[in-house]
Amino acid sequence: MRKIELDIVALSHSVTQSHNYAVVLGEQHGSRRLPIVIGGFEAQAIAVAMERMTPNRPLTHDLFKNALETFTIDLKEVVINNLLDGIFYARLICEKNGDIFEIDSRTSDALAMAVRFNCPIYTYEFILDAAGVVLEEPEEKAATAKAGVRPRRKKGPAKGASLTTYSVDELNRLLEEVLTKEDYEQAAKIRDEINRRQEEG
Repeated sequence: MRKIELDIVALSHSVTQSHNYAVVLGEQHGSRRLPIVIGGFEAQAIAVAMERMTPNRPLTHDLFKNALETFTIDLKEVVINNLLDGIFYARLICEKNGDIFEIDSRTSDALAMAVRFNCPIYTYEFILDAAGVVLEEPEEKAATAKAGVRPRRKKGPAKGASLTTYSVDELNRLLEEVLTKEDYEQAAKIRDEINRRQEEG
């Protein structure tokens, strides 16, 4: 399967889960985003490495990196290779003396390691199809604004209503709205509801 390279484009506090965070991965040569909810510790581990901060004592991921380097093992890439029941799975692709080894990992830990080794992050098309969200192209937004056109919106269910009360058209419009606000976690929930309706249909 063809691998698609991703970049970490955002790391934010979860809107609905107070103790969790959302890391957003962006397709390098496309407009799709892959939001993944992670724990606070893993979010801190990613943020520390991205900001190039040096803690007084090594964090767990720093310790693992130091151990790999001590034994001349290089982390070549991280692959988010599966999605089952809403849980992402990942593998660390390591190299030692020309031999390649794959290590199973939680996705949040794999991302924390990828930032430390400055290695590429990949996933597959079927994962982006199932869990990705698409951003509206900036050119389209600019053209719409220049023409003074506002998208028509039908009156939908009241704010705060369950997603199950929305029609598919209303869900798609709501998805556009939350993407504009960069609320990727809510976008993921709406996308899951749309996918569920399509599977049932």
